[in-house]
Amino acid sequence: MSTAAPPPPGEAYYTTNSGLPLVDPQATLRIGDKLQGLFLLRDINLLETISHVTHERIPERLVHAKGAGAYGEFEVTHDISEFTSADFLSKVGKKTRLFSRFSTVAGGRGSADTVRDTRGFAFKLYTEEGNLDWLFFSEPVFPIRDGGKFPSFVHCQKGVPQNNLFSSSAFWDFFDHNSEAFHALMMIFSDRGTPKSYQNSEIFGLNTYKFTKTDGSFWYVKVHLKPKAGVLNFTREEATQIAGEDPDFMSRSLFNAIVAKDFPVWDVYVQIIPPQEAQTYKVNIFDPTKVISQADYPLIPFGKITLNENPTNFFSEVEGVSFSPTAIVPGWDVTADPILQTRLFAYGSAARYRLGVNFFQSAVNKPLYGYNPTKRDGAGNIDNLGSLPNYIPGDQQHEKIIIVKQYEQAAHEQWIGTATYFDSKVTDDDYVQPRVFWSMLEKADPPGQQERLVGNVAASLSKADAPIRQATYDIFTKIDADLGARIKKETEALAGQVASGAQTSSLVTQHYLL
Repeated sequence: MSTAAPPPPGEAYYTTNSGLPLVDPQATLRIGDKLQGLFLLRDINLLETISHVTHERIPERLVHAKGAGAYGEFEVTHDISEFTSADFLSKVGKKTRLFSRFSTVAGGRGSADTVRDTRGFAFKLYTEEGNLDWLFFSEPVFPIRDGGKFPSFVHCQKGVPQNNLFSSSAFWDFFDHNSEAFHALMMIFSDRGTPKSYQNSEIFGLNTYKFTKTDGSFWYVKVHLKPKAGVLNFTREEATQIAGEDPDFMSRSLFNAIVAKDFPVWDVYVQIIPPQEAQTYKVNIFDPTKVISQADYPLIPFGKITLNENPTNFFSEVEGVSFSPTAIVPGWDVTADPILQTRLFAYGSAARYRLGVNFFQSAVNKPLYGYNPTKRDGAGNIDNLGSLPNYIPGDQQHEKIIIVKQYEQAAHEQWIGTATYFDSKVTDDDYVQPRVFWSMLEKADPPGQQERLVGNVAASLSKADAPIRQATYDIFTKIDADLGARIKKETEALAGQVASGAQTSSLVTQHYLL
């Protein structure tokens, strides 16, 4: 990015937008040489500077608004060329520059970043075959699997229409009626919902993608990143305290680590699922509310990510960056994962709203090579291709492009039939993996994780209305009877304190608002 500086002292001067030199850029033109003089409309500099400062904010992201960023590199550590023809993965030792943006999900741009929430981890890899965007999360599962639920899923974590205040009743009411979410909710309300830093977070690809080859073969893949610094989390009480003391704690920690050359590093792994096995596997590999067993499909190492350079301008880079799963390269492809399909539209649409139709032209978003003469004009245009024709004749020769075979079509990827509206239904199978997760916490390190999950849920649920609390107990009981009973006991004790007005601030910790 640009590190442009003003001219040396004695040569620098301030100007208006058009370049008019200003003797005193902070003086205002007025009638009378005194403080209470009337300002004049002909004060060009004042009009320009005030107009600019009142227009300098752009819309914040609906989700992932609070974030931090850094540059770095992806390096291939193990040969996986038998599974993909991606050029950036073609040989061990090959490095690809990248930009990353890490964020909370539900809170606004000014919210604290140690709150209980999922974290988003986005990486833009500037490969020689185009930009590849990885949009990953701190949890291996997602709360919903139907794209049509996305607006309600977002709204239940925001303020209610009447007063813009977060409502525990609205939050739990939505998820009680969409209980496929409880697998993800249990992870969010466990220790992992309050990581100590971005550098100490495990990262998951969440959605199912494809590795592809030029011969037409492909494999389904799930990507995982493990931090070299280890996984470390706060307790609810620690996260609450730090949110009050330093709302930017995680952003500051990432920035300072890079300044100190304590560069964050993640090892990158992949689960590889042959397409012929996907149809008969015990869980639907396209269901983002489920995990794929590492016992069945072990993690295969193939790279590492190192962050080693801070941005020079937060607005241009961290706020101005755009990520979308539509940013793919040869050797990497999307699948029929329903949430991934929804994200294919949502992210690009959000970028055009926030940054304008030419968002892909900015330095942080621009690929190493990009050319399409039909994409012209529009707000924020940086490179309009001069006098080149604005159409494609249709007879271009592309010597560098390898024409690949059509990807092999697995039986479950052949769609023939009538268009129908579909909304998945919750079954007993949706409670199996949450039950396994609850059992795993009993022996997890550090100890006491079951107790803390119960306490974290109770701190939020105790603020909800009684019928909603009961509906939530019923679902937790379906997962595990002891879990349901423990959450009910602790929640009702806290709910009594809420009703009497005796509940303290340390007990009212919400899902993402402290």
